[in-house]
Amino acid sequence: MTTNRRHTLLLGAVALSMSLLAAACGADPGGSDPGGGSAAPASTAAANEVQAALDAGGTLKVWAWEPTLKQVVAGFQAKYPKVTVDLVNAGTGNDQYTALQNAIKAGSGVPDVAQIEYYALPQFSLAKSVTDLRAFGADQLQGTFTPGPWASVHSGAGVYGLPMDSGPMALFYNKDVFDKHGIEVPATWDDFVAAAEKLHAADPKAYITNDTGDAGFTTSLIWQAGGRPYQVDGTSVAVNFGDAGTQKFTSTWQKLVSGKLVAPIGSWSDAWYKGLSDGTIASLVIGAWMPANLESGVKAGAGKWRVAPMPQWESGGKATSENGGSSLAVPEAAANKALAYAFLKYAAVEEGVQARVDGGAFPATTAQLSSPAFQDKEFPYFGGQQVNKVLAESANQVADGWSYLPYQVYANSVFNDTVGKAYAGGATLSEGLKSWQDASIKYGQEQGFSVR
Repeated sequence: MTTNRRHTLLLGAVALSMSLLAAACGADPGGSDPGGGSAAPASTAAANEVQAALDAGGTLKVWAWEPTLKQVVAGFQAKYPKVTVDLVNAGTGNDQYTALQNAIKAGSGVPDVAQIEYYALPQFSLAKSVTDLRAFGADQLQGTFTPGPWASVHSGAGVYGLPMDSGPMALFYNKDVFDKHGIEVPATWDDFVAAAEKLHAADPKAYITNDTGDAGFTTSLIWQAGGRPYQVDGTSVAVNFGDAGTQKFTSTWQKLVSGKLVAPIGSWSDAWYKGLSDGTIASLVIGAWMPANLESGVKAGAGKWRVAPMPQWESGGKATSENGGSSLAVPEAAANKALAYAFLKYAAVEEGVQARVDGGAFPATTAQLSSPAFQDKEFPYFGGQQVNKVLAESANQVADGWSYLPYQVYANSVFNDTVGKAYAGGATLSEGLKSWQDASIKYGQEQGFSVR
């Protein structure tokens, strides 16, 4: 993830204004290319336009909350002294999206560059509120990024952002706690359930992990299990949480919830940090952006934690999924798109990538992920383990074919009102997901989408 405050991004979300979704429903119902038609191929003229914008200089306004972008901005301005970058934190996640939509609607104050998480990008691309970057040659960057993030910035043939980071999932676990109770690192989710039972029986105050209901975590596990509940073709949408992959998730995770084998503690809370520190929360299955958060927020865990591959749904499997991550996009109303694209490329492809990695971000670029310097780095916090080898392997094993709804921001905002009831004992996970499905279908139909 791009920040250490992921909880603010997926919980308590606020839907974007009606106008964005109304605009979305005016998009080509054919759906395969919401960008409309065929964008001009990248050309020397486009490259010259970007270089000319850098030579001329000017001011860029960048809306983003990710802290390592401060180093990126400093490096960009040093390399291109004629350019001034105004980096503005206009809010985290949904707060920024609301501010961005308000600026778009008002026709003033729109930034040149905006950080937009992968799950939220379809909402802006379908409404044509962000620029199709093929005009600047972004389509030629295929192979530069790992498959998960690269797929996430596409809508049809269009490329609506450049991946800034990624969140392939892995198992972070407290080796001291596992060793104390003779628990082996779980290779499968069945092993994970067995480990949860063994740990909690040995120490009723200890839990294998925590969970009170989180939209991003739930969809990531369904993704890994082969579920594809969202099918999107322009403004035609299908929502179905009755597929086989979803059922794999619910049948396994329900055992943990019903058996009270997961700590009833919300992530990113004070109690969560305490549990990670004292060993009463013994593991996390989470995105590759987590190491820096453990190092800064769980100092008492230094030397105790390790990283292993994500548990699999079948023995011998090698599928993972993404959990978090953001793109940088250029709003359609940006004043200087060519200069904005130059910043995107610097931040996501060129020198800015390493500046962010040095600051603790997890890259989406294949060059960084495969470099010996990245893979061989030893982490004192993790007992000297070469953590990035595990995480880079996970990034290369992300299952394909996943889609988010073009109104995922809204869908996530009602997750706790539907699926959340399963954690309070008012429903099963399957029943909660059916309620979430119904709410998502109803909202989409109200906004003019064709939803089934």
